Amino acid sequence: MKKFLFAFIIVLLTKSFVQAQNKKFTYIQFDVAVSIAGNPERNESEDYPGQKNNAFFVPDGLGSKIGYGVQYKKSITLGIHSGIDWKWDEKFVAVPVYLNLGLSPKIGEESRIILQAGYGKGFALGRGNLSGEYKKIRLGIGSDDFTLFAEIAQYEIPLHKEKNIGNISFGVSLISFDY
Repeated sequence: MKKFLFAFIIVLLTKSFVQAQNKKFTYIQFDVAVSIAGNPERNESEDYPGQKNNAFFVPDGLGSKIGYGVQYKKSITLGIHSGIDWKWDEKFVAVPVYLNLGLSPKIGEESRIILQAGYGKGFALGRGNLSGEYKKIRLGIGSDDFTLFAEIAQYEIPLHKEKNIGNISFGVSLISFDY
């Protein structure tokens, strides 16, 4: 009886181990975003006399990020991310390296609402030894592999008599759970 019980436990553990090896628990994510700023020349235009500029917001930069991490049932993600952000008006280029925590509960058959928070370090490029904290929060909607999002990010880097640099961005995110 002991041998039978021992053999049964060995088979059960082996089967569990093999099934665990077949499950994929990592992800890779790629984002592209455009940051916006309030239009300082709203209702006036120096470049085109007689024409009004009625836009509330104007593009103010580009950003792209990539990340790799672990996931649980495509609903919880934890990963290390990095990328590059470029702000046109401030002439600021930075590289954030941060830990990203994401929650993606299903709200329909194939749709999810995405909430991500990131915290890490930001490094300014071409400005000497400038670096500081990086924080971001993102809200989006999409499917398991594609998301449209709005993001607020902040670099605690002093520049041009400002204590920090922030941006509001809109973009798309591609995520693959096959890694």
